[in-house]
Amino acid sequence: MIVTLVIAAEVAFWVLLAAGLALRYALRMPRTGLVLLLCEPLLEVVLLVATALDLRNGAAPDWRHGLAAVYIGFTVGLGPATLRWADAWAAHRFAGGRRPARAPKYGRARTVHEWRTAGRWILASALALALLEGAVRYVGGDGDTGELRAWQERMLWVIAVNLVIAASYTLFPKREPREEAAGNAVDTEPDGGGSFR
Repeated sequence: MIVTLVIAAEVAFWVLLAAGLALRYALRMPRTGLVLLLCEPLLEVVLLVATALDLRNGAAPDWRHGLAAVYIGFTVGLGPATLRWADAWAAHRFAGGRRPARAPKYGRARTVHEWRTAGRWILASALALALLEGAVRYVGGDGDTGELRAWQERMLWVIAVNLVIAASYTLFPKREPREEAAGNAVDTEPDGGGSFR
């Protein structure tokens, strides 16, 4: 049942997202669309309650309960950025909004981008770790919490990998190729200050 709920929550997330954006931009009903988008957190609440009830009713904690905790953590940690990304593209496509900027490729801007991305993944993993720890304590010393602890180890690996990736951009920043940098210098020269001949 828990796996079915996780799948249903994921499907519902994208359905609500698509419906909310369609109402906001395609049908010009921004308030109704916003209300629909604000219903997204209810999916996690339902999944959290169902998981807690399943454990309370005597279900042995296993990988499914761990998956539910991880799903909730990642949806809460990564969901807002996903919503902002989708909203920006929908506004561009259907409401004449500016085209969303691409992620920077080089230098300090790329380093900052990588740390922000890592921060979201670390937040998601930390939330999952907290939920898993809550489940371990909820089950208590009498139950077998090995599967939940295994999920916690995986979350620590996710945190470590993201820290290594972000740190690598800090220690070894990606530099713009010389040809591209020279082309950008010509392209970005202000008009009226002379010509290149």
